[in-house]
Parts: sequence; structure tokens; C-alpha cells
Amino acid sequence: MFQVKFDLEAADQSARAGTATTARGSYTTPCFMPVGTRGAIKYLSAVDYEQLGAQIVLGNTYHLMLRPGAEVVARFGGLGAFAGWKGLTLTDSGGFQVFSLDPKVSEEAVSFRSVYDGSTHVFSPETAVSTQELLGADIQMVLDICPPLPSPEQVISDAVDRTARWAQRAASAHHREDQSLFGIVQGGIDERLRAESAQRTVEIGFDGYGIGGLSVGETRAEMLPALAAALEHLPVDRPRYLMGVGDPASLVEAVGLGVDQFDCVMQTRLGRHGTAMTSSGKVQIKAARHADEDTPIDPTCGCDVCGRHSRGYLRHLFQVGEPTASRLVSLHNVAWTLNLMDEMRTAILAGRFEALRTEVLNIWA
Repeated sequence: MFQVKFDLEAADQSARAGTATTARGSYTTPCFMPVGTRGAIKYLSAVDYEQLGAQIVLGNTYHLMLRPGAEVVARFGGLGAFAGWKGLTLTDSGGFQVFSLDPKVSEEAVSFRSVYDGSTHVFSPETAVSTQELLGADIQMVLDICPPLPSPEQVISDAVDRTARWAQRAASAHHREDQSLFGIVQGGIDERLRAESAQRTVEIGFDGYGIGGLSVGETRAEMLPALAAALEHLPVDRPRYLMGVGDPASLVEAVGLGVDQFDCVMQTRLGRHGTAMTSSGKVQIKAARHADEDTPIDPTCGCDVCGRHSRGYLRHLFQVGEPTASRLVSLHNVAWTLNLMDEMRTAILAGRFEALRTEVLNIWA
């Protein structure tokens, strides 16, 4: 029985505004999901997530299974309770992190060494499911094969094949009725392989569908046709999730193609290093020209940071090495991105998405 119900409220050409309902609650789309890799978004707390209006926060299975351990998280009642977060949670399978470590891969599983203590671990489609069942997120992702780009066609094709076989094993291993399971589409930037992977994943049947293996080095011009080829074969009554994408130009382009939800670490990574996202593009707060500026990061932004602090003050904090600076700009960047998603939803509902898309691309493309 499917655990996610997707209600399409409006469509503006391919762009969609809807509501997805999980076993524990609903979220509206388009939706941006901030990333709390080890159980927290860097420099932020659950109180911040609530005040920012986040609907879903991600956790990373790879890191959480190593520290503090999935069993520990389970004893606290799952990831949300562990972090004091009352909203929805999603855990990725950890596959992207595992494959970045150049693991030993067999048909049965992957083996890899912990980045924390060098210990060896074996991870299979089944253990990815059981680990995430312990972590207790509302949505979990299957373990897939994510090849780097560029890769030879045979490597991409083999990844599609094994991802499909592993997805079937994950579906068979999944038992928690209160937790949704999303399949993942691979295929690199090959449109034929993307279509094939989407069709094979849909044949298995999942609560929703992730599109993985994009935004890993290819250009946006290469990414979008591959994304469109996958979306063409995904069901309209299930959420569609483009994994690891969060730059505004890609967000608006992907929503225009029919993607519903996204995640990315970019917002807080930029914030930690002093780069703010604004309605006029990126702003480097550390720049000397901001030293005497008594204006907010973005005068059009309604976040608390922009309502209270000046660029001059924030630059000062960075100059003296005050960690509060990274926290404040990270808060702004997440708030700004969540507001962009709200703007896209409003535009879709009003039938004027194309005008907003053009406006965002003129600044961010």
C-alpha cells in the first residue's frame, strides 16, 4: 500500500503545485528540503527550522549509521525526535557518500571504510532499508549506484541495471508501513538510459521517485534534457524529487519541467563562507565595500536576519572570526530559498510561472 498521496492542485504547463501526504503529515510543493547531514543543519537547530518554515529536513544515512549509530537514534524515537524536530524527515540512502569513497562493489553489496575511525562496513540494499527503518524518517531512499560524470556509457548502463536490481531488493525488504520508500532513477546525461531507468523503477512501484546522479559536474544544459527524459516516464500521482540540486537557476528550470522537491547543502555552505543569496544574485558579505553599508543583505527579503542586521555588521562579524556570522547568513540563505519555492508555488497557482522563471534566470543563469 502506498504511503504517499499526491494531490495536484494546479499545473502551469509542466510546472506543478500540489500537496504530498505521508503517513505522519503533509508538505506542499514545490518544496526545498534543507540538509541536516549529521542530524542538524550546520549552525541551525530545530527551533530555527520551525521559524524558517521548513517542511522537511534531510538526514544522511551514511553519517548517522556511523555516528551515533542507527540503533541509538531508534532508542530516541527516530531522527525527528532525536533532533527535537516536529516536522517531516527524509533520509538518503548514503549511497552518494559511499561511492565517493571508492568502495569495493559486488552484486550483493558495497564495502567501505568509515571516515571516522577507518573501520570496515558492508552495505547492501537490504541493510540500507533496515538502517533507515531504525532512523525512522518519514521518507527513505533506496540504495542506488551513482557513477561520476563523465563516465563511459557502459559504466552508466551498468549503474542503471544494478540500480534497478537493487531497487527491487529494497522494495522487498521494506516493512515499515508508517515510512515511505522512494526509488531512484539513474542514467547520467544519456536521455535513453534516463528513460529506461525511469520505466524500470516505476515498474517496481514506489511511493515517490528520486532523480539522482545529476548536478555532479555536468552543465545545466546537459542536465535538463536528461532530467526531462526521466520525468516523462514518472507517474503524475507521485512526488518527483531531484536530488542534490539547489541553485536558483536549476531549481526554477527543474520545477518548470515538473519536479516537486529538492535538497541541497549549497545554502549553508555558501553562508558559512560569507556568500548570501539575494534577489539580485550572490553577494559576498566579506567584501570591503560592505563595511559601511547600513542596509540588509536583501531589502526585498522578509527574513529575521534582513529585518535586524546590516551588511556592515555581518561583515564585521566575519572579519573578527565570529561564528555568529556564518549562522546568520546561513539562516538568510535557507529562508531566501524557501521563499523562492513559495514564490514558484504562488506563480504556478496563478498561471504565471513562466514570467517568474524568466525573472530568476535573468539573474541566476
